[in-house]
Amino acid sequence: MADVVDVELRDGSTARVRPVRPDDLAALTAFLERLSPGALRNRFFGRVDPARAARDMALGGGPGDHALVVLSGVPERIVGHAQYVREPGGRVAEVAFTVADDFQGRGLGTLLLAHLAEHAHAAGVELLDAEVMSENRRMIDMFRASGFPVLLRSDRGTHFVRFPSSPSPTAAAAFEDRQRTAAAAMVRRVLAPESVAVIGASRRPGSVGGEVLRHLRAGGYAGALHVVNRSATEVQGLPCLPGVEDLPEGVDLAVVAVPARSVLDVARACGVRGVRSLVVLSAGFAEVGADGSAAQAELVEICRATGMRLVGPNCLGVINTAEGARLNATFATGMPPAGNVAMLSQSGGLGIALLERAREMGVGISSFVSVGNKADISGNDLLRFWEDDPATEVVLLYLESFGNPRAFARVARRLSRTTPIVAIKGARGGAGARAAGSHTGALVAASDVTVDALFRQAGVIRTATLAELFDVTRLLSGQPLPAGRRVGILTNAGGPGILCADACEEQGLDVVELPPDLRERLRPLVAAEASLGNPVDLLAAAGPEDFGPVLEEMIVHGGLDAVIVIYIQPGLGSVGGAVAAEVQAVTARLQPDLPVISVLMSAADRAEALETASPGAPPVYEYPEAAATALARVVGYADWRRLPPGRVPGFPGTRPEHATSLLSGAVVAGAEWLPAADLAALFACYGLPLITSRVAATPAEAGAAAAAIGEPVALKAIAAGLVHKTDVGAVRLGLAGVAAVTAAAQEMRDRLAVLGHDVTGFLVQPMVRGGVEMLVGSTTDPQFGPVVVCGMGGTGAEIHRDIAVRLTPLTDLGARTMVAGLRMLPLLQGYRGAPPCDVGALEELVLRVAAMVHAHPQIVELDCNPVNVSPEGVVILDARVRVAPAPPAPPWPSLHAAPPPEWGAAPP
Repeated sequence: MADVVDVELRDGSTARVRPVRPDDLAALTAFLERLSPGALRNRFFGRVDPARAARDMALGGGPGDHALVVLSGVPERIVGHAQYVREPGGRVAEVAFTVADDFQGRGLGTLLLAHLAEHAHAAGVELLDAEVMSENRRMIDMFRASGFPVLLRSDRGTHFVRFPSSPSPTAAAAFEDRQRTAAAAMVRRVLAPESVAVIGASRRPGSVGGEVLRHLRAGGYAGALHVVNRSATEVQGLPCLPGVEDLPEGVDLAVVAVPARSVLDVARACGVRGVRSLVVLSAGFAEVGADGSAAQAELVEICRATGMRLVGPNCLGVINTAEGARLNATFATGMPPAGNVAMLSQSGGLGIALLERAREMGVGISSFVSVGNKADISGNDLLRFWEDDPATEVVLLYLESFGNPRAFARVARRLSRTTPIVAIKGARGGAGARAAGSHTGALVAASDVTVDALFRQAGVIRTATLAELFDVTRLLSGQPLPAGRRVGILTNAGGPGILCADACEEQGLDVVELPPDLRERLRPLVAAEASLGNPVDLLAAAGPEDFGPVLEEMIVHGGLDAVIVIYIQPGLGSVGGAVAAEVQAVTARLQPDLPVISVLMSAADRAEALETASPGAPPVYEYPEAAATALARVVGYADWRRLPPGRVPGFPGTRPEHATSLLSGAVVAGAEWLPAADLAALFACYGLPLITSRVAATPAEAGAAAAAIGEPVALKAIAAGLVHKTDVGAVRLGLAGVAAVTAAAQEMRDRLAVLGHDVTGFLVQPMVRGGVEMLVGSTTDPQFGPVVVCGMGGTGAEIHRDIAVRLTPLTDLGARTMVAGLRMLPLLQGYRGAPPCDVGALEELVLRVAAMVHAHPQIVELDCNPVNVSPEGVVILDARVRVAPAPPAPPWPSLHAAPPPEWGAAPP
């Protein structure tokens, strides 16, 4: 474990965990002296001298023992202690915990248990024991709820507990659930505070602090409101406190609107007064450079030391529209209409635009958080809160970065199963492609395909533009999810209907032919000249009274999964608003289980429809293409919701320990790309079907190897740093005969020497005929970890760019959808009479590669290209692996740290 780790308690506050030090003696004595008699009895099984016990805690213990303290408050005090003491033999240790009375029930014991277990497991301790007095029910309940498999026996008033130090999926699930509870409690305190202080509320019109105060009051905040201003006795009719030190203790939320140079002093004073959360609006922190980053780090340190939580800095503020908890703690916008859409924006300026656009589109907001620099409270915290928020049915995100992408994937995947998430990701770029050393690395680094993979696996609907973001959100916020892809189009003009049908088909939706029975039911409802295909064209003169009955028949028939209604003004007069009202009336009466969408191509019609729309009314779009695109995104999300979660398969017979030893040795030896022999040994550990190769040191040995193989061969040069062999002529195919192979090897060596490559040997391989060339590989993203790639291979891989990307761990369903989503899939299925390839074998290869790179962080880049896929199976014809020292594992559980990936559920 790291020396100091910040942890999140069940109520959302923070504390600090570190190993015990000898100079903790006085603080430990004070800690024990503050404990109640009951707490002392539970820890020491009777009366105890606090000074002597503290001396044992601070100075005692053998070299294999370990002890922790928990620190909180200003001034800092010890509020918890935990230790394990090894028994003879070292495989078993006894654990003990002590938590301050005022910190009990906040999850601190569970956190200490996890940290002790993590340290013990790393130190070779396999089992942990504890003795608990029978009346100490809280401690027994803590062990049982921890997720560790606990064995419990009782003897004469004492419970004896034993559990393994190694982690388990159950323990990971328990800690994830605990983190979810803590995050929800913390965010709830920010969005529904019982008391708010505005620090820096100025009387100057248009000032940030003054606008926050005005919006709080105008928005209907009903809690205790405090104003801090050193230079005024009142602001906006409210009395002012001269300083933070004059605030009452325990204010839930302080909104800080002072210059950046004063923020740290304000934060320290807030910590002393027991303020629970800060929203720091001030700019001038990490976004401005090194000095700002240092100031931001100090701000976080102040919050950690005092247990405060922080939104921002450099943010717009927060909004909650819930009745009874109305809060508008922002400086740039009035209270938005209440609704079921929660918003997160990493940009304050864009947050203003999002709120204004939502108001224009009639999208109601449940809550809004501008996270700014995300120094503490993150998008993952907010997702955990919205997961259990009854007012939130859709989540809208504007993101520029991920603090912990794997935690985001885990939380978003769980939330997406019940609540759609719509996101737009800024800061997309491909400069990293220039540094990639393989086809796989270049393909992944050339764009933000990793973000695509993250969103796809988490079920997040990604949009390309802000307009599309709101188009999708409007549809989700008021309409049911479609059961399939069958779309019906109802219009009064052929042109827009055709454009809509084209857009639907381009987006993968099915504009199905209406069945005869439905056409028969529609015929009496329309003009004789009307078209009853799909689109259904009612002709230009159609009015609201014509749209309503036809729409009702299309809804109730059961042969469609969505209906798009288009109205275009035929002349000077327009009844588009009335058509939208009729569509709304029909859907309100029928309550259909399929989405209905309106398209009004007149701005005046759209404005009229928006004014009269009720909550849950069909959304109104400007153009048919926008409606089709939004519907396609929602259909894709609905498809994802119907998929099973998949499972991460195990592969009996793999040898991860041997692979770890091999990779560690290569890293220590300074290798960057694994030599051929090591690569073959590594692949053998995971059953990767690398083609049989013979290594030859000289051209003559290459000829002899070809003779031993006895068939046409492929010849490849071996040289340090030579990665893309084909580019420099280091590959010759279809060679036959000893003389031909020997001559080709000599020519290859001479030519590469001129280019600066020192050829140390040759690979001689049997030729493989037929099949389809594929690429399977992996690269490691600094934030996202291992990324697995599958796609069209060969020398043209980077030209075709037909690839699928997923994060690890990878499920069987994930591998299946990777291959199924490739454009070149027909080549694998048997194109133009060719026999179908063994696609299952390709999927298994992808899964084995994913398992290997997930288990071994030393593998930073892997490229199997080409992989020959044929009816007989798969064989890797060429491969390369780049290695580097594994990054240190972060301590867990700590603030915002995800469990080790193997602990958690795998993505679909």
